[in-house]
Amino acid sequence: MMHMTFYWGKSATILFDGWRTSTWPDYLLSLAALLLAAAFYQYLEALRVRVKLVAGGGAKPAPSSIIPPPAGSDPRTPLLAPAFAAGAGRWPARLAVAAMFGVNSGLGYLLMLAVMSFNGGVFVAVVVGLALGYLAFRSSDGEDLVVVDNPCACA
Repeated sequence: MMHMTFYWGKSATILFDGWRTSTWPDYLLSLAALLLAAAFYQYLEALRVRVKLVAGGGAKPAPSSIIPPPAGSDPRTPLLAPAFAAGAGRWPARLAVAAMFGVNSGLGYLLMLAVMSFNGGVFVAVVVGLALGYLAFRSSDGEDLVVVDNPCACA
């Protein structure tokens, strides 16, 4: 039976039927794996931000909807400008950043689904792992203030 409210206990099904815990060692090992996965999520996000900064995709100017296009230019250009502004030399870096974003988003959604097991220990392990990962990989240099893509926690 799937729980629909938070509960505490060593019996949990995490992500799929094959990942069931029924003993304390299984449960604690699963919590450790989730904590490490959450910290790894923060590491990947920090790495993606660094790659994006190195590739030249750092802080952006104000959106084109606020700054009017130059006189005589095609009014559709501001809509297409972000997609084609990088030029041919930056496409490999942009593809790498996009791939990293996809992997990180997938990991974020898996962590979210693990929390949706409604087991209190799983919730605590994921939140503590995210906090420790942020402390270890993202809190010292302030790069996350430079590149703000999406305020969503999974992005």
